[in-house]
Amino acid sequence: METNVSDVLGALGDPSRRAIVEVLVTGELSVGQLAERMPISRPAVSQHLKVLKQAGVVVDRAVGTQRVYAVDPAALALARAYLTDFWQQALESFGRAARERSAEEGQS
Repeated sequence: METNVSDVLGALGDPSRRAIVEVLVTGELSVGQLAERMPISRPAVSQHLKVLKQAGVVVDRAVGTQRVYAVDPAALALARAYLTDFWQQALESFGRAARERSAEEGQS
C-alpha cells in the first residue's frame, strides 16, 4: 500500500492519534503499553492504531503473542516535505506581495 500525504495528514488530524504518534516516536510499543500511557481505553487505542496503520503512519510486527507498533519514518518525512513546500510557497507569496506593495508605494 502506498502512503500519500492526504492520508497521513488526515490521520494526524485527530488529537488522540497525534498523541499516540508522539508516544511512538520514542520507540515501539504494544497496544497495552500505549493504553497505559493514554487517557483513552485500550479499544480506543486499537481503533486509532488501525486508522494510523491504514494511513501508513505506523507499522506493526509480531513479537511473541503481541503486536508492537512503531512510527513509519517515511510517512513523517512525506508530511514534513509537504509542509516544508507549503511553507516555502507561502513565504514566496508573501515576498512577492511585499515587493509589489513597496513598488506601488514608491510610485505614489
